[in-house]
Amino acid sequence: MPYRNAHYFVGAVLLVIVAGFWASYFAVTNAVPTAFHIHAISSMTWLLLLITQHVAIHRRHNALHKQIGLASFALFPFLILGFVMIINVSAARYSAGGDEGIALLGPAFGIGMAIAIAAYLTLFYLALNHRRNVKLHAGYMLATPLILFESPFSRVMLDSLPWLNVIGSEGPRVVLDAIVISDSLAILFALGLYAMDPKHGAPWLIASAFMGAQAVAMWFAPSIPLIGSAFSAYAAIPPAVTLALGVTAGGAAAWLGWEAGKAPRKRAAQPA
Repeated sequence: MPYRNAHYFVGAVLLVIVAGFWASYFAVTNAVPTAFHIHAISSMTWLLLLITQHVAIHRRHNALHKQIGLASFALFPFLILGFVMIINVSAARYSAGGDEGIALLGPAFGIGMAIAIAAYLTLFYLALNHRRNVKLHAGYMLATPLILFESPFSRVMLDSLPWLNVIGSEGPRVVLDAIVISDSLAILFALGLYAMDPKHGAPWLIASAFMGAQAVAMWFAPSIPLIGSAFSAYAAIPPAVTLALGVTAGGAAAWLGWEAGKAPRKRAAQPA
């Protein structure tokens, strides 16, 4: 089976999430909005699902692997829901005004999360579509943790590894420095995996494209008024609508991917 040690990689991302969000979430869980709980639970459960599924298939527990795969159909819309809830919180804070940091970074966070959602929808759809190709299926599923990497690692970098910031912006923009560098590191990792097996490397190229788009869009967002205007318009949409759209998109990606990956039906033999 491919990527024999991938569970260590996914586990490392999980540890980075705990380290990056320890002070702002895990240490103060009673003082954060519900959206953060939904996002944290769904994201970490997704990583645990990947670890369990990966270990199961490598230990030849095929039935367990399939059962966990079916569970992903229920979890994936919940994962997208968590992302949308975080966007809604950021949009509400941006619309309320009064916070210089949110005024500058809010639209960047919004477009960054939107690109992350697009990445997840694409990668999961392709994982299901290519489920009969073990290497591609595994690659698309294992590429999803890379999309989660930039947010917690950027916090680790700002708190403990400031020397990694070779960009050197001042004020709130230092957050965007950390995000760009985190995405760049994840892209280098993905391209390294692609170089090891170009024939089955499409998942890593696609993930790299999304992370590159995220880094560029977030970095330039504060300088593009149109993005701020779009984020304000988004904030005016009733949250129930955006949440419903998020769940629907997650469910649609799962269903469409499953349908696309079905084996083609054999034509019935024609009578002589």
